[in-house]
Amino acid sequence: MLIVMNHNAVPADVDSVVRIVQEMGYRAEPIPGSERTAIGVLGNHGYVDDSKILELPGVQRVIHVSKPYKLVSRDFHPEDTIVDVAGVKVGQGCRPVVVGGPCAVEGEEQIVKTALHVKKCGADMLRGGAFKPRTGPHTFQGLREEGLKLLAIAGRESGLPIVTEVMSPDNVGLVAEYADLLQVGARNMQNFDLLRELGKIRKPVLLKRGMSATVEEFLAAAEYILAEGNEQVILCERGIRTYETATRNTLDLSVVPLIKEMSHMPIMVDPSHATGKRSLVAPMAKAALVAGADGVLVEVHPNPEKALSDGPQSLTFAGFDQLMNEIGLLNTFLGHRPFCIQSA
Repeated sequence: MLIVMNHNAVPADVDSVVRIVQEMGYRAEPIPGSERTAIGVLGNHGYVDDSKILELPGVQRVIHVSKPYKLVSRDFHPEDTIVDVAGVKVGQGCRPVVVGGPCAVEGEEQIVKTALHVKKCGADMLRGGAFKPRTGPHTFQGLREEGLKLLAIAGRESGLPIVTEVMSPDNVGLVAEYADLLQVGARNMQNFDLLRELGKIRKPVLLKRGMSATVEEFLAAAEYILAEGNEQVILCERGIRTYETATRNTLDLSVVPLIKEMSHMPIMVDPSHATGKRSLVAPMAKAALVAGADGVLVEVHPNPEKALSDGPQSLTFAGFDQLMNEIGLLNTFLGHRPFCIQSA
């Protein structure tokens, strides 16, 4: 349920509504807006009698929300959320961000060299996997904590914020020591213990859509993080599993404008994992930006043929150079400005 206050409601009116909601046994979540305040009611498992609430001073109306996700919904939070990743703004009204780097951290020379190159080309963040969830147990599983330390070195050398995956609730604290944006991979989208743990920290989270997840399941997974108090969540479309085998996954770009209608959270796109083919990464990255994505994640490797993970979908340095030039032209065409535009 969402309680919408009048535009002239005073703080005492809001406090009164919060107190009554709590007395009814529910959690009240005030949501300040530019014109009026709304109050989300959480913790109910059925219809809530709103008669007592409608009588309170300052209350304009009550909206009953039946969605399994509430905090993520535009019904509860009509204004767009801007996520701040170590000074890089992600969300509506901001220039789309580019996150570049290898699928996996393989060594100091590889990750530092890549970091410096993507920075030179205009990337906003550095990606790199230290913990790698792989389909088979005999493939490269990542350097783990050593990989995190190498990412930290590359981040300092390049000045780029770090994006890396966390796989286990037990590792959230460790990864948060090194990463500026903690990624939840597709296989862990419904690892609810992990999502709850990420909700307890105050670092941004990048939540990837599960391989066969519906949009409702995707948003419900984000709700787990917000419900624990962490509102800094970026969604990420990375392709879903369908009958098609020509590409690694099927990139669902329709989800970008759809998510923006349903939710206030930013959404990015990972064309590398979506397509699995180097030749398709740049076209789909640009298509994602045209569809309205708040950024793209692109895999880049100094020598993809020798990469220990996902070489066929990684761009060469030259390929990344070309993509960034094309994105620059596309941003100009789309009218994106170089800095985030936030309402006062």
